[in-house]
Amino acid sequence: MKNDDVALIQRVLSGDNAFSTLAVVLLILGFGNSNFLARFQKPYSFDATAEIAIEIIDTPILANLESKLDVRTQAKNANVLVRQNKPDDQQTNNSTTISEDVQKEETVKDYTQWELPEKAKKRFGKGGINEIAYSPDGTKLAVASAIGIWFYNPQTGEELDLFTGHTGQVYSIAFSSNGNTIVSASDDKTIRLWDVETGKHLQMLSGHTDTVYQVRFSSDGETIVSGSDDETLRLWDVETGKHLQTLSGHTGWIESIAFSPDGNTIVSTSSDSTIRLWDANTGEHLRTLSTEHTDRIYSVAFSPDGNTIVSASDDTIEGKTICLWHAHTGEHIRTLSGHTDSVISVAFSPTGHIIASASHDGTLRLWHVNTGEHLRTLSGHTDNVFNVVFSPDGSTIASASHDGTICIWDIRTSENIRTLSDHISGVYSLAFSPDGSTIVGAGGDSNIRLWNRHTNENFRTLSGGHGRAFYGAHGASINSVAFSPDGKTIVSGSDDRNHTICLWNADTGENIRTFSTEHTSWIYHIAVSPDGNTIISASADNTLRLWDMKTGKHIRTLTGHTDTVTCVVFTPDEYMIISASDDNTLRLWDMKTGKHIRTLTGHTETVNCVALSPDGNTIISASNDKTLRLWDMKTGKHIRTLSGHTDKIRCVAFSPGGNMIISGSGDKTLRLWDAHTGEHIRTLSGYTTSIKTVAFSPDGNMFASGGWDGTILLWDLTKFTDAKR
Repeated sequence: MKNDDVALIQRVLSGDNAFSTLAVVLLILGFGNSNFLARFQKPYSFDATAEIAIEIIDTPILANLESKLDVRTQAKNANVLVRQNKPDDQQTNNSTTISEDVQKEETVKDYTQWELPEKAKKRFGKGGINEIAYSPDGTKLAVASAIGIWFYNPQTGEELDLFTGHTGQVYSIAFSSNGNTIVSASDDKTIRLWDVETGKHLQMLSGHTDTVYQVRFSSDGETIVSGSDDETLRLWDVETGKHLQTLSGHTGWIESIAFSPDGNTIVSTSSDSTIRLWDANTGEHLRTLSTEHTDRIYSVAFSPDGNTIVSASDDTIEGKTICLWHAHTGEHIRTLSGHTDSVISVAFSPTGHIIASASHDGTLRLWHVNTGEHLRTLSGHTDNVFNVVFSPDGSTIASASHDGTICIWDIRTSENIRTLSDHISGVYSLAFSPDGSTIVGAGGDSNIRLWNRHTNENFRTLSGGHGRAFYGAHGASINSVAFSPDGKTIVSGSDDRNHTICLWNADTGENIRTFSTEHTSWIYHIAVSPDGNTIISASADNTLRLWDMKTGKHIRTLTGHTDTVTCVVFTPDEYMIISASDDNTLRLWDMKTGKHIRTLTGHTETVNCVALSPDGNTIISASNDKTLRLWDMKTGKHIRTLSGHTDKIRCVAFSPGGNMIISGSGDKTLRLWDAHTGEHIRTLSGYTTSIKTVAFSPDGNMFASGGWDGTILLWDLTKFTDAKR
């Protein structure tokens, strides 16, 4: 270490305010010996105790301890696998028993089989992220996901557990101050309390009339506050579950809530662009802040000493996205500017000297509370960052992004030290490879993932081919994926601004070609002809376009639909094309000439999906009118209507043998039907969100389903004795 470096560090340690800001800048920019930080033994922290100085302190770093899963003492539902096996406690000389123990331990580690719906075989993807939270001792990171609450060891990234029970997405979570209990809020309108160690569901709190977006414990752990889409906050007694107070006054859904450290005050924000303070004991409205914000306020937090409030907004005016307020007077203290898009989440460090912010611009920023100085920017996520939390000791930050990852950052170095993955924000399309060994899935997080059906491994992720979304600054959603008939190429279509189609090498992941389609709006669906020579794209611009697969050359455009074209398929003989639309119709087209042949009418709302039987004789369509309709391919005659779903039907597919139909709906169920009689065979439940896509394996033994929850479920039809594949 150079003498100049030593002198600089000593002056920062001494709290010399005249040099502290300069020291931070020099350290951030890397002046002096570039290897200094790597060698220095005592970590420095931005959480300074001086008014402005940023001190180097002896912050204890959490040990990288091995985490053992807790033994569940309570049996859960019948199809839940016991994951908390301890093979070390089962010593035996019997080789058969040892083999069985090893097999059980492998099952313990295979989180793809945790808490599966009845009859499901495995799960790919962990569900979209809504919120993250550290346990008070820092040994667990909890994730509120679309399918339940995941728990991780933040030091190793190991999956520890999954709590399920809500019938909707889990939007918010919070640990009690002692870490023994976690509370969750869901769009099933309920709040649930869980024992963290055993996973036991303790109680359910009901009363809100709409989605519950936020939930928090008071510092003493005796009270819970919740915020809902019903525009109210509610206070609950933790021990009894009794509803104590309803706080009314907001005129929009509740975005964010927080207790003051002493538990006497609650702050709330809403889509009505206001910040309100409430007396936590009486429910009295104390004050509405004369906000500097001009738009929706996403996040709010109290400083650890309770004197300051920070808020973050969707403001479009530069400099008005993060605001600091005096908690007792409501006075605006200062505004922090620098992010280039909406700020979605803000958090104070444990000592209260640093604020972290997360933004739709894909970055995190650290700010000095007392001066408002921007300290550094953390970059690495590939999409919107919407949640940020400090670890209890202040040594790390965890951030959640729409790119499907949670990143853990070292405060000292700004290094991303760990990434937790596979939290997909939504599965919009999936397909099996022709040999059935690979499942490709894509959706709302701009990535295309390839999963090995047999090993459960997500062995490749394709990204970067499509550009930014048609609207907003985030990455484009991948609306449709398909394999070429030979399995060598994957084709994808998205809602990016350039309306592109991408071709990918299925073996290497290489982007073979990206071409602009000349569509004037986003692409909803793509299909590849049976001979592999032609791609067709269906768009929100009401048209279909045909392309040469090898060259990307435009062949022709099909016009006639009067609204968005939602789905398209080729007939097996390649003579015809069938399309579905928001105009409530299906259309049949001559592939060679592009001539419109026939229009099928009967649905009373949007037709979301169309499929053709393997023999090419029967069409089936799925609609927002909650029905499936079967049509004769040759005559266009309506054969029968299948009813039973209680919400919009998003997807439908024929089995390879043509005997079965599978449909997925907004009612969160899948239904199996006899293709010949229309008889309803079975209903499959377990999703917490709408089901978006379904596909059969080529051998007909399995089918996969994907939903807005960000997971792909694999179902084994050989286990269904009543299934006729």
